[in-house]
Amino acid sequence: MSATPLTAAARPMPPPAKAPPPRNAANDSYVPPPAPRTSRLGVLADAWLPRLVLSPTIIASLVFVYGFIALTAYLSLTESRMMPNYEFAGLVQYERLFGIERWWTSAANLGIFGGLFILVCLAIGLMMAVLLDQRIRHEGALRAIYLYPMALSFIVTGAAWKWILNPGLGLEKMMHDWGYTNFTFDWLVDSDMAIYTVVIAGVWQSSGFVMALFLAGLRSVDDSIIKAAMVDGASLPTIYRRIVIPSLRPVFFSVLLVLAHIAIKSFDLVMALTAGGPGTSSDVPAIFMYQFSFTRGQLGLGAASAMMMLATVLAVLVPLMYLETKGARHGR
Repeated sequence: MSATPLTAAARPMPPPAKAPPPRNAANDSYVPPPAPRTSRLGVLADAWLPRLVLSPTIIASLVFVYGFIALTAYLSLTESRMMPNYEFAGLVQYERLFGIERWWTSAANLGIFGGLFILVCLAIGLMMAVLLDQRIRHEGALRAIYLYPMALSFIVTGAAWKWILNPGLGLEKMMHDWGYTNFTFDWLVDSDMAIYTVVIAGVWQSSGFVMALFLAGLRSVDDSIIKAAMVDGASLPTIYRRIVIPSLRPVFFSVLLVLAHIAIKSFDLVMALTAGGPGTSSDVPAIFMYQFSFTRGQLGLGAASAMMMLATVLAVLVPLMYLETKGARHGR
């Protein structure tokens, strides 16, 4: 009999293929390279090299910043005159300082200049930032024009505004030449208004810098929040007043800190513009400290005035830092 071919159903099935064994550390063919062996010297270098690189800067800051602050504080407690005298004398210099009428005049001028300078710079800088935030044409050129005064030194700014505000050759003379003979602007030589000329020059110098800080903060606000508010029917002024500007709290903190620091240490701008005059009508504590320390031979009294300026900086800095850290803890 001939063999009958097997049908497909009757053919024996091949044995099932064995599943590949799971990959594990025992049968995995890939062996990672061994970790590089680190010597003890390398570990020490990784730990100490950054500290060695930063140590000169830290030491220089400790000596030339905080060390001289401590030295000035000690000199304010001595009877130092032309040369330092390290014999402790208590609070004598502070009593003398508070008894000098010129010191209180300079402190009052600092209050006028600092308050107006900070408020006007905040207002103008925020207004210019909101304007540029509208993506207007020639934004880059306008931003450069606004920032240009910050590239100048305060000496140059004071000299330029001294020429502009001089009644004999500046704005008043120009208006007279144009036929407006009744126009007067003699604030620079008016003892009651001279301090406000310092405000004008300072605002012109620093408002562009404030604008740059606010513009950076505005550009960091999420656009989806603004679009959602516009869908809800909020107008653009309402969006800025209720949503955008309140979100700029950290920027306001930075701006206030920088402007307060500039106002308290103002020296070169006042010297170039009014030199503290007429008389002492535009005197500020920095000029008082310089003149009593280096031109009148009252080193201890000048050190006392410098420490009062430092106390003013701390009186502004500490509450601002407290409010900022408190807001950060509460998630605002």
